[in-house]
Amino acid sequence: MIDFKNASVMKLGEIDPGEILGDVSPILIESERILHAFKTVRDYVVFTDRRLITVNVQGITGKKRDYSSLPWARVQAWSVETAGKLDLDSELELWFSGLGKVRLEFKGKVDIRAIGQLIGAFALR
Repeated sequence: MIDFKNASVMKLGEIDPGEILGDVSPILIESERILHAFKTVRDYVVFTDRRLITVNVQGITGKKRDYSSLPWARVQAWSVETAGKLDLDSELELWFSGLGKVRLEFKGKVDIRAIGQLIGAFALR
């Protein structure tokens, strides 16, 4: 899903975290909470109070999955771009220590400023 070399991802739409809870819960640590979830056609990202989790659903059947865990403690900087009148998508760029830039594009009415505030609350501790 996230091509770390090209630092981009397909456009994500917000979903109810309950839709992916069964798939992600085995990798969550005790007391970790899911705050937001966003999905493309098959892949998705999950914002928790500890990290950003990306899930790349692979293969024809979709049973094979690649989970990437990006802890908020490793965020060095981030940038949000709000939607406009003609460009309805918003963007989030994150720079992770030792990894580089990760870029997420969101479709629809996503409160990207709230996402930026969420990252700040955890990355600036």
